[in-house]
Amino acid sequence: MRILLTNNTLSARAGSEMYVYDVACQLKRLGHQPVAYSPELGEVAELLRTAGVPVVSRLTGLDFRPDVIHGHHHVETMTALACFPGVPAVSFCHGSTPWQEMPPRFPRVLRYVAVDLACRDRVVREANVPVEQVQMLLNFADMNRFLPRMPLPDKPARALLLSNTAKHVDHAAADNYAATVRDACLSRGISLDVHGSTCGNPKSHPEDLFHNYDLVFAKGRTAIEAMAVGCAVVLCDLAGCGSMVTAATFDSLRPLNFGLQSLRLVNTVDTIAAAIDRYSPTDAARVRDRIRQEARLTDTVTTLIHLYEAVMHEQALRPADPSAELLATGAYLQTLDCILKGQNIKPARA
Repeated sequence: MRILLTNNTLSARAGSEMYVYDVACQLKRLGHQPVAYSPELGEVAELLRTAGVPVVSRLTGLDFRPDVIHGHHHVETMTALACFPGVPAVSFCHGSTPWQEMPPRFPRVLRYVAVDLACRDRVVREANVPVEQVQMLLNFADMNRFLPRMPLPDKPARALLLSNTAKHVDHAAADNYAATVRDACLSRGISLDVHGSTCGNPKSHPEDLFHNYDLVFAKGRTAIEAMAVGCAVVLCDLAGCGSMVTAATFDSLRPLNFGLQSLRLVNTVDTIAAAIDRYSPTDAARVRDRIRQEARLTDTVTTLIHLYEAVMHEQALRPADPSAELLATGAYLQTLDCILKGQNIKPARA
């Protein structure tokens, strides 16, 4: 099967970029032919190429016709639909607020996938898709990369804050939540290291990094990966603080992808310290076992393959309707015009 995966960038290691990387590599391992497209290339594009996955920044003149489009971000998804007439698409929503994540309406977008409850609500609201027709496909970790660590100590000694929104702990800015996390850790006798691109300390291989820490402050896929290793995880980022992920809170936090919707509290020393106080090696092991069973990359890609096959079959039975596609393109361009003028954003290159 030939799959074109789109993303607004393939530069820095971030959420949807690494989602494309993990999915494309697994598809290739299974004998499929993934190709990644983005108008902005960088580190993740090089990682894909090193793994043997072709990467392109332009679709015109491409000597490749996909069987299906795996679409992240509406500009890039609509670009791919325009360049490959007759090819069906699955549209993925990875964010409940960014303008790039607006779910596109088009006759050949045959399925919508949301990575959490907030994204599902956005697809229903903005694309007018019945809620029962939006598939939830929660985030995952590559369990072959994120292997379990040695058992946790009775008391945490070392903590890690891993985020691309964190500043160095000594930075004096009012929005520097890393300094608040540090103070909370110090109040409990725990040392804190901060890693991420914003603080000038990015890490290319978090699967190796996590094994050095007992406690991790993170959100989203980073939190899932830390859980899979067996670290105790406190949900935390610039937007706010959540709870320690425990066996008791797992079921309520998993549909939120341990993401922004789970960060309900203000980042203060007291709220973060209270979360730290829920540290339990036994409970962290239970969380590790749950996430390793329920959030496997291999299971996600199996589901994706079935989804691709379904839309390919459905498209093969549908008569072409150029007029409907032109009307949908016109409606999309009007929407895009309003977005770009409102935010003064230059559209991506085709």
